[in-house]
Amino acid sequence: MTPQELKNSILQLAIQGRLVEQRPEEGTAQELYQQIQAEKQRLIKEGKIKKEKPLPEITEDEKPFEIPESWMWVRLNSIALINPKNELDGKLETSFIPMALLADGYRSSYTYEIRCWKDIKKGFTHFAAGDIGIAKITPCFQNRKSAIFTELKNGYGAGTTELSIVRVIGNTMSREFLLWFFKSAYFIENGIKSFTGTAGQQRINKDYLPHCALPFPPLAEQKRIVAKIEELLPLVDRYEAAWTRLEDFNRRFPEDMKKSILQQAIQGKLVEQRPEEGTAQELYEQIQAEKRRLIKEGKIKKEKPLPEITEDEKPFEIPESWMWVRFSEVVDVRDGTHDTPKYVSEGIPLVTSKNLVNGKIDFDTAKLISKEDATAINMRSEVNTGDILFAMIGTIGNPVLVEKGREFCIKNMALFKPIGNRLFDMKYFLLFLQKEQEQMKKSASGGVQAFVSLKFLRNYLLPLPPLTEQKRIVARLEELLPLCERLK
Repeated sequence: MTPQELKNSILQLAIQGRLVEQRPEEGTAQELYQQIQAEKQRLIKEGKIKKEKPLPEITEDEKPFEIPESWMWVRLNSIALINPKNELDGKLETSFIPMALLADGYRSSYTYEIRCWKDIKKGFTHFAAGDIGIAKITPCFQNRKSAIFTELKNGYGAGTTELSIVRVIGNTMSREFLLWFFKSAYFIENGIKSFTGTAGQQRINKDYLPHCALPFPPLAEQKRIVAKIEELLPLVDRYEAAWTRLEDFNRRFPEDMKKSILQQAIQGKLVEQRPEEGTAQELYEQIQAEKRRLIKEGKIKKEKPLPEITEDEKPFEIPESWMWVRFSEVVDVRDGTHDTPKYVSEGIPLVTSKNLVNGKIDFDTAKLISKEDATAINMRSEVNTGDILFAMIGTIGNPVLVEKGREFCIKNMALFKPIGNRLFDMKYFLLFLQKEQEQMKKSASGGVQAFVSLKFLRNYLLPLPPLTEQKRIVARLEELLPLCERLK
């Protein structure tokens, strides 16, 4: 049961007479009702309130549930005043409550501004200390924006016209009991059924409050019900805090588990090391030999020597058969164009960071450029199957392993190309990038638009296992990571 459901259940038990026991010595609702009517007649006679038209009797069809014998069904307007008016000195300082200053939820509170009565007496809803304010417009009504106005400047105030006001007649009724009734699912759901107006501007029907059927207990029982609710709600609050923590844990768990698995993988703790698979040093030497061959053939450019990796740079321990390398030592690191070619209605997709979505390229949102411009861009940054794209401006990360099925070119993103065909597992590299992208974001430069430089990526550290171990790590991750996704 959710905290919301639990609160609704408590209030429903309260208004059905099932939250506390009934006590014969406390009298009946009928006796209390007669006292209220006598007080109303006195106030009418003294000219303090107006006589109202008789209300229709409550039919059996209007009674949604059984109530105790000592209770009775009444219409709200028969036991309280709806939207009374204040007659005050215009110079008097009073409270002003716009909707924004009325809190929502089950434990509602409010603050107010101080205004002279002459400035707010017209065009606003009147109230006095002890009155109950209830929002009547969506979504404030459903959000339970309602409160007892106990503390007001000089005891009076006015507020938004989207408030309805209920005033108890003398001390004949528990204001707190009424407030909890107004926060009950029964009251809210029936109010929603009465909504009138256009979408976004719907309000409870003007007759809903006066005609609302209220389950009415004796006064002493009202007070005991309120006390019980006030006793239970702190316990529900504690339950809600625990529930929220659990929900947050469950929400974060799949992603946290994924991160943990990836961390184990790149530290050499996910699969065992096998001496027969050789060492990363041997693999590294093969890759460097291949790099020299490709440089000699003019297929890749010779780069400036990279700085040696210091002990301080190494973030964690790795197996003896592994080694730390910089990205540019094992992959060809390039980027796409930084220019903005002219867009056309038909042509070649220009893929940017925005088009890298959930590990895939979203060509539907990509803008198009001419064949000539695409050819010029691809002279330095052509993308092939097996390459990895990585957003380096704006959104950092979202790596994509390319399976090229159509021609396209790239802008403002990194392009990682394998050196040779069988010397480095790009899937292992992809998984490492997925793990490290959050850390890279923290290291990003820029103000309005974050970015990581090509130099930053070329120098970034990678824990390098032997090639066969890379493949075993990938196979194990492809087995485990879908399980994390299923937990979401």
